[in-house]
Amino acid sequence: MQQAMNNFISLKEKALNPTGRAVISEQGIERLDARTMILALLDEGTFTEVNMFARHRCTDFGMEKKGVMGDSVITGYGQIHKRRVFVYAQDFRILGGSLGEAHARKITNIMDMAARAGAPIIGLCDSAGARIQEGTDALAGYGGIFYRNTRYSGVVPQITAIMGICAGGAVYSPAMTDFVFQVDKTGYMFITGPAVIKEVMGQDISMDDLGGAHVHAQVTGNVDFFAESQRACLDGIRKLITFIPQNNRSGVPRVPGRENFCERDEELIKVLPASSRRGFDMHRIIERITDDGEFLEVKAGFARNVIVGFARFAGLTAGIVANQPQVFAGVLDSDSADKAARFVRFCDAFNIPLITLVDIPGYMPGVQEEYKGIIRHGAKLLYAYSEATVPKITVILRKAFGGAYIAMCSKHLGADLVLAWPTAEIAVMGAEGAVKVIFKKEIAAAQDINAFRQEKIKEYESKFANPYEAAFKMHIDDVIDPAETRVRIINALDVFTEKKEQALWKKHGNIPL
Repeated sequence: MQQAMNNFISLKEKALNPTGRAVISEQGIERLDARTMILALLDEGTFTEVNMFARHRCTDFGMEKKGVMGDSVITGYGQIHKRRVFVYAQDFRILGGSLGEAHARKITNIMDMAARAGAPIIGLCDSAGARIQEGTDALAGYGGIFYRNTRYSGVVPQITAIMGICAGGAVYSPAMTDFVFQVDKTGYMFITGPAVIKEVMGQDISMDDLGGAHVHAQVTGNVDFFAESQRACLDGIRKLITFIPQNNRSGVPRVPGRENFCERDEELIKVLPASSRRGFDMHRIIERITDDGEFLEVKAGFARNVIVGFARFAGLTAGIVANQPQVFAGVLDSDSADKAARFVRFCDAFNIPLITLVDIPGYMPGVQEEYKGIIRHGAKLLYAYSEATVPKITVILRKAFGGAYIAMCSKHLGADLVLAWPTAEIAVMGAEGAVKVIFKKEIAAAQDINAFRQEKIKEYESKFANPYEAAFKMHIDDVIDPAETRVRIINALDVFTEKKEQALWKKHGNIPL
């Protein structure tokens, strides 16, 4: 008995501390090993490890001499803010965190457990990619992970953090998960690295410029959250968990004790500039209507003409989609439509109500956007809102023109409640553009072209530069005092909390990807 226990203790010690150092400093930047990351992420004392003793079985190319307990990935479960989560973390210190058969089986096993338990799965990635020595076994391992990413999408939340290098096939699993964090200066993500690009294409590029956190957070949109350090990244994941449900059947998180905080805000209207042609920061509106002004923005650096993220209303989590007049006047382009559509689909999959704040002059015009495929990309947002069955509440603050008005969760796409401020303008297009089309011949024939144009602009504005024509025709449900915005949103969330919508039977729709 004692011999068995001694053997157990020895093996466990090797598994718990395979290489020695847990925290490494490279050029003054702290890097954490897999176990340290997991313990920092989870509530203290809650981590339970799974498959600790797993080892690879490869004997080619001298691999039989490189077997390490755990096989370069740690898997298990624990709690974040007393809520169950499942986690895996790749260890760059062991075979570069490369993925082989045993490594992949550990990850797929913990993913299966998460799905059965109905809890989020969090992956902390730091991997050189497929383990070349294991050949097709490594490729099969990736296939098993991708398959589960897809099958469990919309079942349990999937979160990935790019803590170190993530190259080749390793990048596709993060791209299939719901939210991706990336750490500046240590996290890199690309299909082929700088050396391969140099050899094949003759192009010189640094790691940072090719696949650094700034690139993916601001240019490609592959990353949802930018993190200054590994510890900041782990804190960010903990915060995100507080906003999202455990699974697609559980209730939306609600912070108790906030139910009565739904007061009027007489100062809210003062956020708007005197002229509707002037921009303003929509974050100021969001800050005033949400609980304590707390807002967790998603993809904050990418496609900034639309804002998406999580907030609370009387303690209840809701997703916010809002135009940002401060950037490109808040127009929709290909990237912002993609960004908003993906966020809407996540919220719908996990029963999170949607609040849409509208101030939009239209879609981005121009040859570049047409060639980029704005027709297809713009259609994604139409599809996402139309498909969503969660409570959908829309508030039109100022401009709501043309097809973009429809796309921003209008009544015509199934919004449950559409409210408008007295400053709202709902029309096919702005007054100047409309007058040029409607009175083209008359303007050309007028003796005083400018005076005639201004007269017709005022005539058009008197009819459409307000919300009342839309209210008369019941395209919106109410015109409200801006001071009541928070009160009305909270009231609507309460009214539609038990909303049920029976969809037509189908295997699935065909979103315009």
